[in-house]
Amino acid sequence: MDTRIKTKMKINKPVAEVFEAIVSPEQIGGYWFSESTGRLEEGKNVTLKYEEYNAEGEMNVLHVEQDKELIFSWGETQVSIMFHATNEDSTMIEVTETGLSSDDPDVINKMMGQKEGWVYMLTCLKGYLENGITTLRASLVH
Repeated sequence: MDTRIKTKMKINKPVAEVFEAIVSPEQIGGYWFSESTGRLEEGKNVTLKYEEYNAEGEMNVLHVEQDKELIFSWGETQVSIMFHATNEDSTMIEVTETGLSSDDPDVINKMMGQKEGWVYMLTCLKGYLENGITTLRASLVH
């Protein structure tokens, strides 16, 4: 079974702005985690915190190509975020997460949860960048 999770969204902002919002610890609290211990740069380990859920996780940044790609691992999975300029004022962002075991009896639920999380994060990012909305993050109730 293919356990890749792929999510795409168009954001009506230039690719440089979208990329910067993802890697910047000053911006990440506007749409995703409440806090990041550092900029997402190749070779860095960064702690991401969700104060609202009293949770945190480690991200190991494996590769960064400015305005094009970010690859990191966290937990049992690896995530690739690709940035494609559709024109000078909009970006297609594509998230692919791999590494879930097809032998895990709970893999379908994990895949659905990860897909839900990426759709939600990208929706929050879109609202943040296009409209300055910072109140969407950490609103998803499980």
